[in-house]
Amino acid sequence: MFLAATIGSAIAQTAAPAAPQTRAQPSATTQTTQPPYGTVLFQSHGEPPTGSTTPEELKEWQATEAPGGPELTDIERAAIVLTAYDLDVRLRPAASQLSARARLTLRNDGATPLTRIALQISSTLRWEGASLLAPDGSTKLELAQHLLDTDADHTGKANEAVLVLPTPLKPGGSIRVDTFYAGAMPVSTGRLERLGASRQQALATDWDGVAASHTAMRGFGNVLWYPVASPQLFLGEGAQLFDAIGQTELREQNASMRFRISVEYSGDPPAAAYFCGRRQPLTAQSDNPDSPIAVGSGIASAEFPTQPLGFRLPSLIVVEKQETLLAPLPLIAAGPQSSSSSSSSSETPRAQEDATVDPNAVGAPLLAVESDDTGALPPLADAAQQVAPLLESWLGQQPLSALTIIDNAGQPFEDGPLLLAQVGSLVASPELPAMAHSLTHAWIQTGQPWMDEGLAQFFALLWVERTQGRDAALLQLNNMLQPVSIAEPNIEKDKPAPAGQPLVAATSEAFFRRKAAAVWFMLRGIAGEDALKKSLRVWRTQPLSHASSVDQARAFETLLEKQSGKDLRWFFDDWVLRDRGLPDLSITDVASRQLPAGPGHNSGWLVSVTVHNDGAATAEVPVVVRSGSFSTTSTLRIAGFQSASARVLVESAPTEVVVNDGSTPEIQNVRHIREIVAAKPTN
Repeated sequence: MFLAATIGSAIAQTAAPAAPQTRAQPSATTQTTQPPYGTVLFQSHGEPPTGSTTPEELKEWQATEAPGGPELTDIERAAIVLTAYDLDVRLRPAASQLSARARLTLRNDGATPLTRIALQISSTLRWEGASLLAPDGSTKLELAQHLLDTDADHTGKANEAVLVLPTPLKPGGSIRVDTFYAGAMPVSTGRLERLGASRQQALATDWDGVAASHTAMRGFGNVLWYPVASPQLFLGEGAQLFDAIGQTELREQNASMRFRISVEYSGDPPAAAYFCGRRQPLTAQSDNPDSPIAVGSGIASAEFPTQPLGFRLPSLIVVEKQETLLAPLPLIAAGPQSSSSSSSSSETPRAQEDATVDPNAVGAPLLAVESDDTGALPPLADAAQQVAPLLESWLGQQPLSALTIIDNAGQPFEDGPLLLAQVGSLVASPELPAMAHSLTHAWIQTGQPWMDEGLAQFFALLWVERTQGRDAALLQLNNMLQPVSIAEPNIEKDKPAPAGQPLVAATSEAFFRRKAAAVWFMLRGIAGEDALKKSLRVWRTQPLSHASSVDQARAFETLLEKQSGKDLRWFFDDWVLRDRGLPDLSITDVASRQLPAGPGHNSGWLVSVTVHNDGAATAEVPVVVRSGSFSTTSTLRIAGFQSASARVLVESAPTEVVVNDGSTPEIQNVRHIREIVAAKPTN
């Protein structure tokens, strides 16, 4: 459902290597109809160059303009970090045109002073000017632009501006620049066709662009509709591009982002814009208020106030008509349940203890859908209402926002509770785990990827467990974790451990989604389901915190310890705050002996199971001793590079020991079985 998955699928069909997944980070979007923050036309706060660049004009300058001086290096490109964006964008969908002003704050994170700054936009856009901003005024910068091969843009190329600074930018220093650019923003299949994908395959993946019927742009790694600073990146070189996407999301998550949009229209004005998952209605100003709507024209605009970017890439989607609100949840009113309802076998998780469902009370809608496929809306609402009770039983009665679904024929994309997907494909029963994943973003919006994305995948697994059984969920969990075992660092005893990717600072979806889902699965078993439910209900309704990711993880640990009464520091140390790799367990010894009957008890068998952990991460796993058709389960915690033993008392002769049922990921096997040879009776 995400960028790398979609690009990877297109590449895989052409025998090129598939890439690991990446993701977009959730936001606290709400489905409201509040007016925008003021009326916004395409104001430049200064005079931009006039006109816009046509494709014919692009051909002229692309062949002649190039930066002077020494060749720019990727070290210079990678040294720049954008810490603030102030974007003012005007769209002409009928002509697939975009023009923009971008005021940017840039910081030199490199080790040496920079005399030049490199910024990139899509190759179909042209830089029209740049100035250095200072409190006492602005200074026009010398600018040269040229095409740069890179798969960070759907065309397979970027237009790179090289700005010459009047004074070097010292390491750690920041400057503000004011830039203008304009040009075409059509859908492009250039980079994937270059790798051998068919046009149809490429269009299903790279659907970003500005058009009369479709305006959607996902940002760095898809289309460079706003300026970025990046080295060259290529899909054919392993996970290079996707690693860079995650690193950019992490590096710029605290960047401030302000955005203004103006859309030229004819006929009916567009309804709303989604920017970084946030929604604002577009306010239309007609060129001639007396003209009929069908033949009228004008500008529709909106402003998104300054807000931290978060762990995401800037994305922009314009919807042409109002979303349809679907699947309202019934409200739960306080009061004792009747004896009949409390004993009903058909009771849903909504029927909480000491609560009754008021059939006349209606809560917020689960879905807000923009689609022309009206026939798919009722089954879509039904699918959401099937999944909702699971989330309500865990997280509370009402979501924080609706899940917005925008009908899109291409491969799906999500940004928190915003999902672009083909509506008709979401209503089939096999897609319900995906619905559980997406709906989780309507309930959980913490701003922490390992929580938001990990929990989304966790609840998808819980839906599989509920509908197909625990074994099916564990099978899916371990299939999902295969890339994690490959990506984990190799940690050896008594040697310095590589840093890896702790969940609180992970940039790869293999960690902040896949491994995080396993972490939540383990926490359910270690802390207890009830304690985890209570903790999540409290945590999800707290205001977004500005504390560090480490501090927020420690705060949740404290909350869960209070609810469970258990010490969980060891778990958070090895699985959340540090990347200690995965455990590597093996059964080293099993011994059993019969115990004679004594006062108050019958004879039994005492089974001793010793397990060694060749991995660095501490593991707490179930140890199951089977005695014919009966089994007894104990829990064993094995520290990294250590051994531990469990002693289990069973009533009849033991036949088999099973260590780990698949709920704890390991480097190799996730289930260890040892048959027990019948011991001689004790005289």
